[in-house]
Amino acid sequence: MNPDAQITEAGATPTEAGATPLDRPDAPTNPGTTVSYVYALSRAGTALDTTVPHLTGLDDGPLRTVTCGELSALVSSVPAGAYSEEGMRARLEDLSELAAIARTHHAVIEAAYATTTVLPMRLATVYLDDARVRSMLHERRADFDELLTWLEGHVELGVKVYADPREAAAAPPEPAPGSGSAPVSPGRAYLQQRRAQRRHHRDAYRAAGAVAGAVPDRVSALARARVAHRPQQGDLASGPGENISNEAYLVPAERTGQFHQALTGLAEDVPGVHVEITGPWAPYSFATPPTAGAGT
Repeated sequence: MNPDAQITEAGATPTEAGATPLDRPDAPTNPGTTVSYVYALSRAGTALDTTVPHLTGLDDGPLRTVTCGELSALVSSVPAGAYSEEGMRARLEDLSELAAIARTHHAVIEAAYATTTVLPMRLATVYLDDARVRSMLHERRADFDELLTWLEGHVELGVKVYADPREAAAAPPEPAPGSGSAPVSPGRAYLQQRRAQRRHHRDAYRAAGAVAGAVPDRVSALARARVAHRPQQGDLASGPGENISNEAYLVPAERTGQFHQALTGLAEDVPGVHVEITGPWAPYSFATPPTAGAGT
């Protein structure tokens, strides 16, 4: 999941593990105070502690770890007023500012993830102070321990399928059986062209749907879990055409090459259909416990 996608996917955020300003009745209103912004969780005593001095968070603030028992949170201080309910509502109206926050949030998590297994936290997960962060770690220590164990050694890979009717229409047509070279009137030629355009549009989406439907079967033996996100639109959709399928897979780190290989050629020779594989990312899409009976 790229950082800009965090704004629109899964409720704009990677996980429900923490509390945002909107969730907390005791959020401060004094704009001169600071609050504790939590980026990610990890196990205490890992390489995360040695990474922190080299990282900066939002507003170029220094990062620190807040530890409770066997868990640590990656934290920085941010202005209370800017991350209060009113402050975040104002930022939601400025997509460029929100995207900048998301990119910094993402960069911190990716840097931490490069050194150890982390549990990404929700964008704008804020607590009144470090004592509240420790309380959160203590209260949910069993859930977080289970999640970190489940994610250990895994990465997130994204698979997006795009339909591009214009490319399909530009592909050389296959000759119809028994077709000749008899001249066609301009009116008939126009009608044939319009029918072909509608056919290409319909066929491109049908073909893209078939390709998207084949992805889970091809990678089922390689992925531990799968999440279907909403298709991306506008600037967030980086591929050609329209994004019709946007899925995330939890894959053992050592099997990412096999994952790519399994999808090689899936859309080959299918005009107007493209498959994009992104990542590896920190496991944003899998930072909540798997539901009972859920699998790939």
